[in-house]
Amino acid sequence: MPATGVLAFVAGTFGVPIGESPLLQAARTNRRRSSLDVSLSFLIVLLAGGTAWLAYGIALGNIALIAGNSVGVVTSTAAIAVSMRWRALCRARKGRCPVTLVTGKRPARTVGSPC
Repeated sequence: MPATGVLAFVAGTFGVPIGESPLLQAARTNRRRSSLDVSLSFLIVLLAGGTAWLAYGIALGNIALIAGNSVGVVTSTAAIAVSMRWRALCRARKGRCPVTLVTGKRPARTVGSPC
């Protein structure tokens, strides 16, 4: 197998777990019941980059790029949706964040920042 074939296999193998990584943030946000510490800007940039790489993979017909970035686009979208959900709940409660399941305390909140 040529070196590019081996690299494609390795990249594809790591591409899917890397693409799944935004789910870690979504799960933490649900556990804490707050998205205070989530950077939506980061998740949006991650989604935009993943979408561009997915389009590039589709244009090339490269399964390794398509697989990893398809997962990344879906999970980034899910993480954004979860974060937006908790921010909307916080706004509905007029800034009073719900008690977290992990600590039983309200998350620390800085002035002017949404939950």
